Amino acid sequence: MLGLFAKWPSPGAVKTRLKAGDADWSARAARAFLLDSLHRLAVVDARRVLVFAPKEREADFAAVSAGRFDLAPQGEGDLGRRMAAFVDGRLDAGARAVVLVGADSPTLPVEYVERAFAELERADAVLGPATDGGYYLVGSGAARPPLFAGAAWGGARVLADTIKALANPQWRLSLLPPWYDVDTAADWAMLRGHLAALRRAGVDPNTPHTEALLGERPA
Repeated sequence: MLGLFAKWPSPGAVKTRLKAGDADWSARAARAFLLDSLHRLAVVDARRVLVFAPKEREADFAAVSAGRFDLAPQGEGDLGRRMAAFVDGRLDAGARAVVLVGADSPTLPVEYVERAFAELERADAVLGPATDGGYYLVGSGAARPPLFAGAAWGGARVLADTIKALANPQWRLSLLPPWYDVDTAADWAMLRGHLAALRRAGVDPNTPHTEALLGERPA
């Protein structure tokens, strides 16, 4: 089971650190990230669910998912509670493994997501460390390790807090290579450079909506 967590890209509600003072542009970038993530992850050979918020935008999410993902509203509480509720619910329903990603990493290699499922065949948990101190991917097997306990969500210690929660050696942990989220103007600069480098190397990043915004870099 693959869960893609996403907020509807409404101005002022998403990517507020990406371009200070320009909520409309930040929302356009968030929409581009969402559209590209949906397109790129649609090839993953797993049941795919778009886990959305707010619940009132279900029809909008249905339109952009275009049948490639099932839909499920996010629960209540902080991010940890919402992720835990989704993982527990899907495992209760019979899923053997649940992998979660966000729409903040439009260039995330699809093979990392596929590798996460392979790792969960032998591990209890899998994490994809993010360069901002969090993680871009988290996955749980049927043993349900305490992945979401005690983390300071939104800060630079999320990954460290998660590892602390997994201190008991009974939990088998697998790690993916580090990757990056795009939340700030500096992240956007990194993204622009990375996409340009991929193009120069003859690699199609398959991110058409994001690339369409490259000429509008944050101030």
